Amino acid sequence: MKNQSSARAGYDTFLWYREAAERGNPYAQFNLALVYKKGQDVARDEVRAFYWMLKAAQQGLAFAQNHLGVMYYNGRGVASNDKEAVRWFRAAALQGEVSAQQNLGQMYKKGRGVARNDETAVSWFYRASEQGVASAQTLLGEAYVHGTGVRRNYPLALAWFRKAALQNDASAQLNLGLMYKHGHGVARNEAQALAWFKQAAAQECAVAQRLVGVAYAEGQGVPADPLRAYAWLVRAAEQEDADAQFNLGIMLANGKGVERDDELAFTWYRRAAESGHMLAQYNLGGMYARGRGVARDDQRALEWYRMAAEQGAPNAQFNVGVMYANGHGVAKDEARAVAWYRCAAEQGDASAQNNLGVMYANGLGVERDEEVAVSWYGKAAEQGHALAQFNLGGMYGSGRGVARDDQKSCMWLTLAAEAAELAAASNRKNAELDLTPQAREVATASAQHWRAAHATRARPV
Repeated sequence: MKNQSSARAGYDTFLWYREAAERGNPYAQFNLALVYKKGQDVARDEVRAFYWMLKAAQQGLAFAQNHLGVMYYNGRGVASNDKEAVRWFRAAALQGEVSAQQNLGQMYKKGRGVARNDETAVSWFYRASEQGVASAQTLLGEAYVHGTGVRRNYPLALAWFRKAALQNDASAQLNLGLMYKHGHGVARNEAQALAWFKQAAAQECAVAQRLVGVAYAEGQGVPADPLRAYAWLVRAAEQEDADAQFNLGIMLANGKGVERDDELAFTWYRRAAESGHMLAQYNLGGMYARGRGVARDDQRALEWYRMAAEQGAPNAQFNVGVMYANGHGVAKDEARAVAWYRCAAEQGDASAQNNLGVMYANGLGVERDEEVAVSWYGKAAEQGHALAQFNLGGMYGSGRGVARDDQKSCMWLTLAAEAAELAAASNRKNAELDLTPQAREVATASAQHWRAAHATRARPV
């Protein structure tokens, strides 16, 4: 009986709104539009909602004008029309309607229905922010952080984020945490950053949940706690945060803080990869290539490596090159291998530089050019790539692509041998036989000098 009474009262209210709306009452027209829009006590009807919202807006009701702008923006009850949305947002904004001011700012920021103008966007965000709208304050803070429409100013960004964060705006809390994490406008403080991330995470902000997980994983602002890290990353990953999914894949594949589980790692890598995450695509290719968590499949490995390679990942480009060079998962194609090696090599990938040198030295997929081979070997060797050092030593020792120089040959072979390139040790002994004792000393000194100059560089395998 209570539900029936409530339903009857709701329908009576609808009838009252309709009668008053038909007499021209703008507030009744607005409320009647909301009833139709929500399907409250009557069948939902967005076309009628638009009709009555337009009636109210045409009488100058600011909040009806803002709602009408939203309906035009989203194409609800009427065909989508950004210019009409701007028109009605502006009408409401000039009357001081705060939501319309923020919406109009967004239209200028996005360049929808009006030419993009970051300065005008900021001016409207500022008007809404001054009236205490947290979401507008966050947008204004972001403008100050990135210097869009206004000169970059971290202290002002921090101030606006703080105003919005104290109103429990999750985006502002996230941004405020990032300011503390990176020391922008405030002294760097990982603990304070984590505190704000947690507040945003509690409101189901996926990015904040991931950052809390990373903080626990790496001990940033809190003692490291792998289990808590995993729990927070799962929460973010289940909201389709690709970076969280990728991080979970790493934890599970390496058994980092949790029990190693290749199959579950594969699942998270795949979810992230399918959303376009470059590094997840690369790692997923590796899972297929090695048969970890899934049956080995060179064709699928190549597919995922190529996706990451096309996004510019140099390690993926190198692997695609290797697969074409060796005919793994695809017909052997040395010319394509050269093309992919070049993509990675030009980004500084030492392994690709070495392999590209091999292709030029042997005329594989490209016209033989020993001088170019020496150039690529040299780039990789300078990065500490042991095989490239061995190859470069061989070129100097035989005078291929470069004037023969037994001292330089001995130096590069020495460095390669120290990096556990086994063939280099034998070749170095042969090279030393051709040197005088003085020349051997010079070669040894050159190797020591190179090591000292490159002491901080990691040596790629």
